[in-house]
Amino acid sequence: MAKLYSTFPPSRSGRLVMLLGTVLCFVSASFGGERGLPPEDGKLRIVVFGAHPDDAEFKAGGTAAKWAKSGHHVKLCSVTNGDIGHWQMAGGPLALRRAAESAAAAKKLGVTSQVLDIHDGELEPTLENRRLITRIIREWKADIVISHRPWDYHPDHRYVGILVQDAAFMVTVPFFCPDTPHLTKNPVFLYSSDGFQKPYPFRPDVAVAIDDVFSLKIDSLHELESQVYEGGASGSDEFVRSVPPANDVAGRKGWLKQRWHDRQTREADRYRDVLVQLYGEEKGKAVKYAETFELCEYGRKPTAAELKQLFPFFDE
Repeated sequence: MAKLYSTFPPSRSGRLVMLLGTVLCFVSASFGGERGLPPEDGKLRIVVFGAHPDDAEFKAGGTAAKWAKSGHHVKLCSVTNGDIGHWQMAGGPLALRRAAESAAAAKKLGVTSQVLDIHDGELEPTLENRRLITRIIREWKADIVISHRPWDYHPDHRYVGILVQDAAFMVTVPFFCPDTPHLTKNPVFLYSSDGFQKPYPFRPDVAVAIDDVFSLKIDSLHELESQVYEGGASGSDEFVRSVPPANDVAGRKGWLKQRWHDRQTREADRYRDVLVQLYGEEKGKAVKYAETFELCEYGRKPTAAELKQLFPFFDE
């Protein structure tokens, strides 16, 4: 039935199967402990929001791994369940598959995964969803929140950015969502990188060298099979044939590593000046792979010293 849905609109019974599948996805995530809260140990708490079960991993997987290696608590939260993000399957089976992929990727990184029960392609910046995002940030007691910018090719990406922006003040307001204790200290909000130019291009304030965790990031992305090896919604039989087969794990990882070598090298080269500013000239010029982030003007305004405490990597 899922395969038929990729070609034909689902029947009423097909929609019921899709709904049941996504409910099961949400329940399995809840009982799997993925929403468990970190201990009160004085370590940093970070939430990275992505629109789909791959976006947070793609944009911040390396930095998340570095935080986790230092004992900090990171949640990668997909705001939709990704249930139409494939060219050959859809609905509940795909939502379950992608939640499992995201959980496996998070396990490799040493972080927490959460996939919300919202249909892919149907996210809207509603009051209900603003409350949902606000509660997630409050429950995690986040020091840092990262999301897409609200200017992007995909409506889900854009609305994640808007929803997180809308929560950036509300997380501190006592009588908004009073069922979840408000934060007395506003987190620092940042955007993950993109290449879009209007209304203004991405301008990073933070660039993190991920050379030491690059292989770990590749290992985590290897778990996102439906997206990296099958092409997601833009895939095809031809694309799958161009990728080393599943029984050639080393070949697959080599193929994936080359693609991400090119991508993360471009990011490091494009923002070399920020790397030099943060790491010093010698170290900054030597960085091969980077992930970059831009401060959102909402939320807390960190000083340069505070920013280095939140990203405690530059004096390593």
